[in-house]
Amino acid sequence: MKQEAWIFISTTVFFLLVTPVYWILSEDWTGTSALTMTALLAGMISVYLGFHASKMEPRPEDRKDAEIADGAGELGFFPPYSWWPLWCGLTLSVIALGTAMSAWWLVVIGIGLGAIALSGLVFEFYRGVHAH
Repeated sequence: MKQEAWIFISTTVFFLLVTPVYWILSEDWTGTSALTMTALLAGMISVYLGFHASKMEPRPEDRKDAEIADGAGELGFFPPYSWWPLWCGLTLSVIALGTAMSAWWLVVIGIGLGAIALSGLVFEFYRGVHAH
């Protein structure tokens, strides 16, 4: 994780250098506060990754003497296709449309259908073809 920590450290330094320059050139509070928060969040991630990089044993990509074969094996679980994100997005658009049109009955229908779609997304791998 040392490479990831260094990427975020360099990102933090970049935003720390850009933020005062942006304030001097534009005097915009909104952009300056957004850049400040971005620098703080990147710094938080870099501290987290740096802390965990020192505690865990080096991965093959962290070692200089590692071979390509050291990284072989199972990489993890990657889910197959899913229709549930489509239904979640459609119900969210129904809720947004109902809010924009002040049609609260449409918001209620969208929330009901959204609960079903979200349940399907969460419990997708507990039943059916892709059950574990």
